[in-house]
Amino acid sequence: MDNLTRLSKLDEAKYQALFGVQKPTFDVMLAILEEAYKQLHKQGGRPPKLSVLDKLVITLSYYREYRTMEHIGFDYNIAKGRISDAVKWVEDTLLQDGTFSLPSKRTLLSPDSGIDIVIVDATEQETERPKKSRKSLILANTNATP
Repeated sequence: MDNLTRLSKLDEAKYQALFGVQKPTFDVMLAILEEAYKQLHKQGGRPPKLSVLDKLVITLSYYREYRTMEHIGFDYNIAKGRISDAVKWVEDTLLQDGTFSLPSKRTLLSPDSGIDIVIVDATEQETERPKKSRKSLILANTNATP
């Protein structure tokens, strides 16, 4: 599974459908992650099983498709722990950069945030069914044809 070859053939319109971000956003994320990877490994080290591009694709597909790390690990032939490490590294790196961040809880809860809070009652209701009794079971057996 070579993501570099597959992504080079991909149309810009497909990025939104596959990853949930547009191609320019994807490219910015990739540039941030590659720079962070260079800084992290400038003294060398063991070659990774996953490239920076693979880690970004894994993270975006993990959030977009709600697949388990076990299934993604099977596709890449690595352990789910490595998938978890890759997702965590991508999240932490992008948040530390500051280009991509979520608003704080205080901002979201402010009255002028434009977000409406809706409460939905989704409790379960018990369905009434006839009670099984010995008499109803005997009647059902006598009506059965041999």
